[in-house]
Amino acid sequence: MTTDGRHLLNSGKLPVLPPDLMTEILSTAADITLLVAPNLRIVAVLVNPQHRAFGQLTDWEGMQLPNILSEESQRKLSLRLADLDGGRRGLSVELNHASQQSSDFPVRYSMHRMGPDGSLLMLGRDLRPLAEVQQQLVTAQLALERDYEAQRELDTRYRVLMEMTRDPVMLVSMSSGKITDLNPAAAGLLGGTRPELIGTAVAQEFDGRRRGEFLDALSNMATAEATAPVEVTARRSQRRVLVTPKLFRAAGERILLCLIDPADRAPQASDELGENLQRLYHEGVDGIVFADADGVIRAANEAFLNLTDASGIAAVRGRSIADYLVRGQVDLRVLMDNVKRTGQIRLYATRLTTDFSGQIAVELSASWLNDRPNPVLVLVIRDASRAETLRRAGGGMPDEGSRSVMELVGSSTLKDIVAETTDVIEKMCIETALELTRNNRVAAADMLGLSRQSLYVKLRKYGILNRDGE
Repeated sequence: MTTDGRHLLNSGKLPVLPPDLMTEILSTAADITLLVAPNLRIVAVLVNPQHRAFGQLTDWEGMQLPNILSEESQRKLSLRLADLDGGRRGLSVELNHASQQSSDFPVRYSMHRMGPDGSLLMLGRDLRPLAEVQQQLVTAQLALERDYEAQRELDTRYRVLMEMTRDPVMLVSMSSGKITDLNPAAAGLLGGTRPELIGTAVAQEFDGRRRGEFLDALSNMATAEATAPVEVTARRSQRRVLVTPKLFRAAGERILLCLIDPADRAPQASDELGENLQRLYHEGVDGIVFADADGVIRAANEAFLNLTDASGIAAVRGRSIADYLVRGQVDLRVLMDNVKRTGQIRLYATRLTTDFSGQIAVELSASWLNDRPNPVLVLVIRDASRAETLRRAGGGMPDEGSRSVMELVGSSTLKDIVAETTDVIEKMCIETALELTRNNRVAAADMLGLSRQSLYVKLRKYGILNRDGE
C-alpha cells in the first residue's frame, strides 16, 4: 500500500506485470518461493538463481507441504494457517525442511493468501547463514568460558603456591623496576606487608641501591651461567639478605624471580679445602665428569673438553658418556655395574673418541655417590696416550704367547702358525676383558660379544677357570 493508504494498483503507480516478469521478481525477491494450493499441495517451486545452496528442488512440486517438513514444523504450519484463515496478514513462520539428501535446514517464510481459490504464496529466507553465525558465537562463548575457568584455576594454584611456600619469593618487572608480587615470607623478611610492597620500586627497598644499577646487576647475574646471590640490606627491616635472581619472559615482558634468603642462615664462605677443590676442578690437568645414574653428563671441566675437542660445556651436557667411549655402551655398562657394586673403580683402561673422530688412550677412575636421592657418578679421566707411546718406544720383551708364536716361524707352515696365533690372541683378549671387568664374567662376555656359555667353554679351553680355583 502507499503512504496515503491507497493500493498501488488502484493508484496507477504500479502497472500490471506480465507473468514472466512476475516469476522473475518472485524468484529474486526471496531465496525460495513456494506456491501452495488450498489442499497444501505444492504447485510450483522457485529458487533464487543467486542462492544455489538449496540445490534442485523441482522434486517438491506435486508433494504435500507437510511431507517436506519436520514434525515440529508441521505443527507450527497448522497454527499459522489457522491464524491466516482468521484474517491476520503479514504472518511469518520459521520452518525446518526435512530432506533425505541433506540435513534439515531452516527457512523463514512470509505467508500470503492470493487468488480467488485461496492459494498460498510463501516467500522464504534461508536461515542457515544466521544459524552458522549463532553456532560460531555459541562455540566462541563456550571457549571463552573454558579459558576463563582454566585461568581461574591457574590463578588459584599460583596464589596457593605463593601463600604456602616457605621460601621468600619476589617478582620484579624489568620494564618498570617495581615489585609485581611477593609471598608473605618475602614480605616479612623485607619488613612490610604484601599490599604495602606491591607496586614499590625494588631498588628503594634496599639501602644504597639505585634503580638502574640494581636492575642491571640482577639481570646480569640472572643470565650468567654460574649465579651467585647478591648481599644487600633491607631498608624496612634492616636485615642482611641474599637475593638470587632468575630472569624469564611472560607475555612479552621480562620478569625477575628473586629468591630471598637471610644472610645469617646462608652457608658460610667456602673454606680452604672447598676453594682448593673448586680450583682443582676448573684448572686440573685430569678430566672430571659428573653424570647421573644413566651415564648422562651433567657437568664436565675444561680438561675433559680438551680431551674430547668439545667446543664448550653446552656441547657435552646432556649427552651420554657412552658417546665418548670407544666401546660405547659396553664400556659404560662395565663401568656402571662395577662402580655400583664396589663403589669405585681405579685405572680402567680404554679410549676416548673426540668430536672429530679421533681417539685417545685414557685411564678412568670412577666413584659412585649414592648418599643422596639422585646418585651421582664421578669420573676422573687421565690422558694415558703419552705413557702408551713410551711403552711402545721402549720395546719391551715379548710375552710368552708372542715368543711361542715366533718360535714357530721356520718350523711350521703358515697355516699352522695362523691357527696358533688365533688361539694366543683369543686367550689374550679374554684375559684382558676379565681384567678390565674385575673378573665379572657376564660383563666380560658382553664386552667380547660372546654368550656366557661360550665364554665358559673358552675359559676351560685355556685353563683360566682352573687358574681361578673353580
